[in-house]
Amino acid sequence: MMTTTLRPTEPLQRAADGTRSRRYQVCVNSRPVGAIHLGTSRAFGDSVAVIHELRVDEPDRRRGRGTVAALAAEEVARGWGCRQIEASVAPDAEAGLRLTQALGYVLRTRGMTKPLGATPPALPAGSRARSMTRHEFDLWQEYESEQYARTWIERGVPEAEAYAKARSDHEVLLPQGLDTENMLFSVVEQEGTRVGVLWLALREDRAFVFDVEVDAAHRGRGHGRTLMLLAEAQAIAAGRPLIGLNVFAGNTAAERLYESLGYATTRYSFYKPLL
Repeated sequence: MMTTTLRPTEPLQRAADGTRSRRYQVCVNSRPVGAIHLGTSRAFGDSVAVIHELRVDEPDRRRGRGTVAALAAEEVARGWGCRQIEASVAPDAEAGLRLTQALGYVLRTRGMTKPLGATPPALPAGSRARSMTRHEFDLWQEYESEQYARTWIERGVPEAEAYAKARSDHEVLLPQGLDTENMLFSVVEQEGTRVGVLWLALREDRAFVFDVEVDAAHRGRGHGRTLMLLAEAQAIAAGRPLIGLNVFAGNTAAERLYESLGYATTRYSFYKPLL
């Protein structure tokens, strides 16, 4: 009979941000066959566990070792008091994708990127972009923070933690609000009428779309594509060779738009309740 266990290879680690983590050997009948690194979430705190790494050595793959190791990690997480566990998988990691599906993990988000050329795309005729006013920013921030929290709640995050994450993310990303360095807030108008907003961050090696939203009265008319073209134009103008974003699972219209514009998935993020 084969018995798969996790053997700690280090003491429980505590980080300055309050998260914990520990590395383990995956053993079959005391024989090491791989490794797992388990921690808790920087975004959601100690109630959410994260599988940072799960590796089974080549001779022992395709024998169910990874499945048993992941289940053992779930038990460790329950012992830590976690109510949920997360894992992210590269799109070409077929074994990892099969494993998350088999264990009942639910897709939450996927990360996407697109390499950019040297020529900024032009906006459609009648479209123009301008900077967001301070009054518009204040209204947008209140609305966007609420929508952001609701989106996490719909995808399995407890309400209090979702609102805490929304507050924390805005405080960390926008310490000076509208005046935060390397953050661009834009409004797109069509024939003089506001149709949507864009929040683009300029990072060292890329630009990142944090929020793109067409105003409700103007949806279904191609303005989402215009906002994304604006994001690419701003990124190219700022000398960033790559643009990225995260899209929540189930947002089919957005996924189709990004794919049609040439974005490719770089990471899938999954979660699972620990009942």
